[in-house]
Amino acid sequence: MRITKNKSETKKLNFILIIIAACFWGSMGIFVRRLTSFGFDSIQIVSIRVTLAALIFSLLLLIRDRSGFRISLRDVPLFLGLGLGSILFFTVCYFAAITIMPLSTAAILLYTSPIWITLMSALFFHEKMNGRKVMALLLAFGGCVLVSGISGEGITFTGLLLGLGSGIGYGLYSILGTVALRKYSPYVVTTYTFLIAAMGSWVICKPMDMLSKFEKADDLTGLIFFCSLTALVTAVIPFLAYTLGLRSVEASKAGIIATIEPVVATLVGILCFSETLTILSGMGIVMVLAAVIILNIKQNT
Repeated sequence: MRITKNKSETKKLNFILIIIAACFWGSMGIFVRRLTSFGFDSIQIVSIRVTLAALIFSLLLLIRDRSGFRISLRDVPLFLGLGLGSILFFTVCYFAAITIMPLSTAAILLYTSPIWITLMSALFFHEKMNGRKVMALLLAFGGCVLVSGISGEGITFTGLLLGLGSGIGYGLYSILGTVALRKYSPYVVTTYTFLIAAMGSWVICKPMDMLSKFEKADDLTGLIFFCSLTALVTAVIPFLAYTLGLRSVEASKAGIIATIEPVVATLVGILCFSETLTILSGMGIVMVLAAVIILNIKQNT
């Protein structure tokens, strides 16, 4: 009885960790807008974020368990998938989509990720679909549509592919992360994921141009501090929390819970950038929260 209770408490804690991760991700707009003001383009911001996150994760792993740096060569493709196929791929696709279509449309295509996670979870992990999960999925996706205020304008075939690619890549982290956690600790998983993503980002970020912007900064120390804070708040804390949460929360449920992110982003826009809350956005927030509540209701068995 006690073991069952401990498992229930652990699962509830991991559920909360995923919510915390989504909340931190939702604050990303604050940091992206600030770094854009320094002249960095979107890909360079991605590179700064994942590179510093990789350094912080490496330091954490070094402190906790330096033996964690030793991984099996057979698992290298798994971490390449996490770093390049998920983190770097979905971010590049998302930012590229933003440049050729409205932000709201790109955001909706990104948040098709719970659908892909649910499908992949059923295929690879044989997770069962039930009415409650389907209802939560529909509420979460519908809520994201209302929060983003999708207009349907500016959609091209290329943009559609990029947007769907961002959603698939985003969802892939939950799938591959769940597999990696069967063998490695969350600290090993996040460290290698971001080390590989960082190396990949330096190939496409125009590094010399990026470094020249650091050299031209009036307050280099302040800029480095803010970049480090960006990595900590938008990558290290949320990805570690999310990965820890994946230990006992089904990947499909985790994907739905993470749709709290656009809700938080909307609230950040209202509080920090004086953006307005429309009736539809308010309805969307309620729908996403309802989806999370539905997933957390205990089933009578």
